[in-house]
Amino acid sequence: MIFLYYIQEADKLTTINKWFNLIQIEGDKIILPIKAKEKIDDKRAQKLAHKTKKIFEKTRSKKIVISKEIQEQEEYRNQLYTYGLEIVEGKWLFELLACKSLDYLLKKKEMKKEETKITILVNDLSENMLANLRKIAKEYKMVNIVTNHREKFKKIEKQILEEDGIMIAVGNNKKKSLARAELILNVDFPSELINQYTIYDKAILINIRGNVKIAKKRFEGIAINDYEIVVQREEAFNYDKKTKYKAYETYEAQMNKRQPYEELSKQIERDKVEVIALMGNNTKI
Repeated sequence: MIFLYYIQEADKLTTINKWFNLIQIEGDKIILPIKAKEKIDDKRAQKLAHKTKKIFEKTRSKKIVISKEIQEQEEYRNQLYTYGLEIVEGKWLFELLACKSLDYLLKKKEMKKEETKITILVNDLSENMLANLRKIAKEYKMVNIVTNHREKFKKIEKQILEEDGIMIAVGNNKKKSLARAELILNVDFPSELINQYTIYDKAILINIRGNVKIAKKRFEGIAINDYEIVVQREEAFNYDKKTKYKAYETYEAQMNKRQPYEELSKQIERDKVEVIALMGNNTKI
């Protein structure tokens, strides 16, 4: 039984496959009757999505990785979401790689951790992000947490102070919390919430779980919403995943999310996973 499928465009497309919307299955690949760069209309996208759903009902699988080309078919992708399929997007891995992403950014900007203050926006803290927080608190000059759940994070603040001897600050002042924050790690604040705060004009935001756009007209900073990685150790594939798929999605798809943070971190180091780019605001760092 295959638990993970890769959905991609056809390298060669026959007229019959296109006319009848015939989907091919080759091992763990689902090949749609769509050519690269082809834009299909909503009606055809809905038909293909329905046929894809039928395949998953038969295989009892729900986890999928979508090629870069097929991701451009917005209606098709949206329909798959309505069917409850688990589309790997790399956001879970981005959270796991938060410290590596910060390391990469600071290196590019020639900043030193011991001289850098960082503000973390978070309401729901996962075990992985808690481990990242403790690591960040030990390495950076100052850590400020901005949250709508102050009582919950006050307990974490106390825990880190008692166990690690490190002070972090917890608050939620919409006029002051981000007014001077030059480096912001946004875990789960959506755009509409962030834009309620006074934001420093030249702030750099790394947005982990969602795509964020700063509405402030005078904002000259960078809102990072995407990233790139390189993996030194790769599994053998019977197709060229390097060109058809995003590396962070294929890598995340193969990870066991139930493993503890320590084991996941060991795997990342063993596979020599490195962040090689951060993207946002039409800017690539």
